[in-house]
Amino acid sequence: MVRAEWAIFEEDFWAINNVLDDLLKSSHAGNIILIDRTGQLISQCGPEVVFDLTSFASLCAADFEANYQLAKLIGEKDFSTLFHQGAKDSMYLGKIAKGVVLVVLFDKSTTLGLVRLRVKRAIEELNTIIEGLYTKLEYRNEEYDTFDEGFAEGVEAEIDNLFVD
Repeated sequence: MVRAEWAIFEEDFWAINNVLDDLLKSSHAGNIILIDRTGQLISQCGPEVVFDLTSFASLCAADFEANYQLAKLIGEKDFSTLFHQGAKDSMYLGKIAKGVVLVVLFDKSTTLGLVRLRVKRAIEELNTIIEGLYTKLEYRNEEYDTFDEGFAEGVEAEIDNLFVD
């Protein structure tokens, strides 16, 4: 399931950003971006980017989805990682739980091997955080969706009182 709208608790926000910050430093990457498969930006770590981050996130999500369809065509369940190498800059994308995608932008000052090694650990940590976040959100939604009969009757009585002549 992909969330249409993200709600992140403060402790999860800091946990996610700590993992992204550690990944940025340990991999010597230029920028780390966390998106969902709809292209919605969840978080970003690193210096301010010089391109439209919203468009970039949407294109990364579309890239990941296109490769998912390619994987299915050749009999694979999906591709958990993607790598694009440019003359100066490269990007590495990794699948995380619940349709979340980690994007690592890096240049020639680091290596693909180091990025892959550090991303593997970060994805494990992010999987735990994202799964926990979804569990909290499901519990929270259940909390708000279930009202006992007494509450419902009280609300109805108050509404009736508002419209009494």
